[in-house]
Amino acid sequence: MNKAQRRSEKFFRLALWAVAVVFAGFLVNLGGAVVKNLPLVEQRFSVEDFLDGEASKRIEEEIKRQRNQAQDALDALEQSRLKLEAARQNSQTARDSLSAWLASRQVTQQAARDDEVLKRTEALEHLKLAERQVRSAVETEEQRLLDARQAQQRAQRQLDELRSAAYEQMSAEQSRQELKVFLIRLALTLPLLLIAGWLFARQRKSTWWPFVWGYIYFALFVFFVELVPYLPSYGGYVRNIVGVVITVLVGRQAIVAFNRYRERQQAAEAKPDAERRKEISYDTSLLRLAKKVCPGCERPVELDNPQIDFCQHCGLSLFDHCTHCQQRKSAFARFCFACGSDAAQPSEPPAA
Repeated sequence: MNKAQRRSEKFFRLALWAVAVVFAGFLVNLGGAVVKNLPLVEQRFSVEDFLDGEASKRIEEEIKRQRNQAQDALDALEQSRLKLEAARQNSQTARDSLSAWLASRQVTQQAARDDEVLKRTEALEHLKLAERQVRSAVETEEQRLLDARQAQQRAQRQLDELRSAAYEQMSAEQSRQELKVFLIRLALTLPLLLIAGWLFARQRKSTWWPFVWGYIYFALFVFFVELVPYLPSYGGYVRNIVGVVITVLVGRQAIVAFNRYRERQQAAEAKPDAERRKEISYDTSLLRLAKKVCPGCERPVELDNPQIDFCQHCGLSLFDHCTHCQQRKSAFARFCFACGSDAAQPSEPPAA
């Protein structure tokens, strides 16, 4: 902040900037309330809004029914497997017993035991038959479980296809809604931005500048917060193209402003010293001198060096001598700091 500025003026400027910020805050809240209460501007969609209710309900019931059948088949399969294991163990036990008995018969060579061989062989055949029956039951339950799971998978695929189609419809509707919301917000925001641009160009230094800057802040907030997030993307093309266009426009304006500034500086440096100092306001000169730059060309100058009275870059007079007391002083000072004389008044001629 400029140290040569009046202390009370500093506080007044801070207070006015606070007014600008508060004014912008209330405008932002008001704009948010207006946008929020616009009827039918924005709706929330879900996949269920675009899903065929009857078809999805029917498929879900089929999935539930097949899931229950699969669970019943799985329970029955577990029971059959237990029975199969028991039957297999019984057959194995009978087979081992028969093998041991045959081995003992071969050792003793007792022909009278042929009836016993037939009886034991017949019992083993019955056990094997029972085992085959249980195995057949297991295979039946496995087939029933497989059929139920495959039917459940087919129904699930049908439901997924329905949801996929509904999701595509929802995405298309959301894109249409985003475009609609963007156009509505653009219709509300564009006039605000145009007004903000006009105020920035014509009124930013007027008497009512706090309200002007407050409105400008509000318009910038509306653009970057209320408008840009709703800009349609379409794969990034729209947003990137808009970003390129805005960058080109802002960059072109910056380049044009910079070139105009250089032209003004060159034209100003070609004018006489007295005329140049008149075109520089008092506050501007004090602000630039406080930064140790030339008030005319804004290049750095060693102001602490008592031997420098002119800018070595543009030749502007920076220090001169009071016409009354001949004290060295700033060429932009309104009064001499040594004698208090008005720097604009010529010295009085000596008395006769």
